[in-house]
Amino acid sequence: MNARTNEAGVPLLHTTPGFAIDADGNCPIREALDRFGDTWSILVILNLQPATMRFNALKRSIEGISQRMLTVTLRSLERDGLVRRTVRPTTPPEVEYALTELGQSLAVPIAALGAWAAGNRDNLRVARAAFDAAA
Repeated sequence: MNARTNEAGVPLLHTTPGFAIDADGNCPIREALDRFGDTWSILVILNLQPATMRFNALKRSIEGISQRMLTVTLRSLERDGLVRRTVRPTTPPEVEYALTELGQSLAVPIAALGAWAAGNRDNLRVARAAFDAAA
């Protein structure tokens, strides 16, 4: 065991760069969670990853998202440099959304989280049932 792992060799998260606090008192993971910890951002990224999409097609692909929430989410992702918005000069204007290179780079960490979720879904359900039964 060293200062960066526990006895099982698992990284101690507080010792990794993603959790290092900067001069403003913030850490990278906090900024990432602020961006991706909402209900919709990862679903937008998931749906844009294979190809560029128009607004209404994207809205239809994400069950339960309102037009307003999709607009807010896309603007936030665009502001962070993860999504590119392209307006084509047609009548009416045609607007398409695509992931930027930075947005595409999220595929690996999101896939790792998805793999963890798939591998531990049953464990989570069993733990919840046991907790609820004891309560």
